[in-house]
Amino acid sequence: MRRAELSQAAFETLVKYGIRNTTLERIARKAGVSKGVVLHHFGDKDALFEAVMRRANTVLRDGVIELFRHAKTPTERLAAVIVGNFSEPVFQREVCNAWISLCADVPYNRQNQRIQRVIDARMRSNLMSALCEVPDVPAPSDTAEHIAVLIDGLWLKAGLNSSDTIGSACVDHIYKAICAQAGLSAERRNELSAALERMTTISTIVLQSNAFLQKASGQR
Repeated sequence: MRRAELSQAAFETLVKYGIRNTTLERIARKAGVSKGVVLHHFGDKDALFEAVMRRANTVLRDGVIELFRHAKTPTERLAAVIVGNFSEPVFQREVCNAWISLCADVPYNRQNQRIQRVIDARMRSNLMSALCEVPDVPAPSDTAEHIAVLIDGLWLKAGLNSSDTIGSACVDHIYKAICAQAGLSAERRNELSAALERMTTISTIVLQSNAFLQKASGQR
């Protein structure tokens, strides 16, 4: 069994039981292997959760990259980043719960702190690369920071809610925030709205295809 498959089993166990009740025994049972096999690949629970954190972010990153391939303009690249963060299979209440559990450990784990810094830097880099080319955005850096914080906040809220949060509603929140933050004209608002709609349609097709779902689950 590969490390990727064990990481996926650990992630699914974390989603189901939460970080406190996720044990090596449960992960091994989910993967269909012995606890010794899990320890052989990862050494301890902290190393395994580090791999889970990396894997969860990889699925989100790959989703955004897939949408980038279909983006034709800077505005659509911006839309790809936004929609990619709120599309299935990534944006689900159980996954948001697991993300909160992993993030709660970041202040106490230097390796996870480093991973989180990389995640944050990638998010802002993707946003900045698009915003710097979107017409009529007066302060791309401030807008990128605003969007990144809002994305994190919406994920946090979704993880704490007792009911499912709809991804399209989150995208709409960010759309309104960008329009207000950047003071976009009616023409630019319409352009962004159309880009978000197109990326949402593409995400429904591409990110829920068998090929992408198999890749996300660690299968080849």
